[in-house]
Amino acid sequence: MTAPTVLDDLEWRGLVAHSTDTDALRAALAEGSVRFYVGFDPTAPSLHMGHLVQILTARRLQDAGHAPYALVGGATGMIGDPKESGERVMNSPETVAEWVERVRRQIEPFLSFEGDNGAQMVNNLDWTQEVSTIEFLRDVGKHFPVNRMLARDVVRSRLESGISFTEFAYVLLQSMDFLTLHRRHGVTLQIGGSDQWGNLTAGVELIRRADGAKAHAFVTPLLTRSDGTKYGKTEGGALWLDPEMLSPWSFYQFWLNVEDEKVPELLRVFSFRSREEIEALEAEHAEKPFLRAGQRALAEEVTSLVHGAEETARIQAAAAALFGGGDLRGLGGSTLGAALREAGSVQVEGPLPGVVDLLVRTGLAASKGEARRTVAEGGAYLNNERVEDPDLVPGSEDLVDGWLVLRRGKKKLAGVEVVGAG
Repeated sequence: MTAPTVLDDLEWRGLVAHSTDTDALRAALAEGSVRFYVGFDPTAPSLHMGHLVQILTARRLQDAGHAPYALVGGATGMIGDPKESGERVMNSPETVAEWVERVRRQIEPFLSFEGDNGAQMVNNLDWTQEVSTIEFLRDVGKHFPVNRMLARDVVRSRLESGISFTEFAYVLLQSMDFLTLHRRHGVTLQIGGSDQWGNLTAGVELIRRADGAKAHAFVTPLLTRSDGTKYGKTEGGALWLDPEMLSPWSFYQFWLNVEDEKVPELLRVFSFRSREEIEALEAEHAEKPFLRAGQRALAEEVTSLVHGAEETARIQAAAAALFGGGDLRGLGGSTLGAALREAGSVQVEGPLPGVVDLLVRTGLAASKGEARRTVAEGGAYLNNERVEDPDLVPGSEDLVDGWLVLRRGKKKLAGVEVVGAG
């Protein structure tokens, strides 16, 4: 029995939705180190969960001996790939340049830049700005039949509402990137998300038409929730990788709370555990989903990949402390504050109201009567201590770095940030 190849592994993980020629790609990957590229347009200050799929797929290919070219689109980012909802807002060159640097810094830690298959970071503005309009139309535009461009799904959906020539021509720029990397660096494979399939195949075709050469492409599937809606969104927006745009606590909680039925798929896509380890986790999860072993493994591994093992350990300590299993005072104000703001919090000014009022203000109880019943039933906690007296009024000695931690039962948590006390 032959050992599984990297393509076998990617297919088992569900990471190959479409490929230009699977047999030819398999042969190319088996013959030796393949130079491949994956592109990221800086249309926001941070990458998100969907981009992480591409970064980790690139890392898997690099771990198998292939050489990644990570392209950050300083040129294409000034235009933006057309989207079905409407025309994109054009960002200034200065904004795009700043975002290029931010995105580059986010990608770099995931790839190795050493050795024979060391990664290369490239910016398509470097070669796009060298090309005149006449050269672009003659050397690239002549290879693109307009009828085929009109047949693209996103273009067809926008024809009635309107699409600018700028966005209509985006596919030419991305295809020129593939052709340029092919000519200058010998890149023969492009990977991306399934929404980019038309752009990737256009680049493969441009290389064939312009240079008579063979190139490959494959795309990963779009991740969706069980109800079919797009994955990677939180209540506050995208699942950003930048800790300034989404706290590591919220990032961790997202993975900890994914639906049971999606755990096997997400483990295969995001975990670097072996096939045997993942299948064992899947079996454990299927047998005892209430233990949430799959979600805990996902939360720990993906948060460590993105934010580091030390930050993940702090988050786990905070979670244990907030739900009664650790020392609240040992967390530090920033970690405690971030966790409580994400869990739900209110601000109050001193002097402090009673615990019944605080249960209502934080939404842990719908009324004072319900709050009193919660206390009487032993379900109310202040800083992990059960509240016995419904008339209890917290004092300054109860503050933990300016916070009170309220809990109802085992899982309902809220913070009270005390401002202007004393």
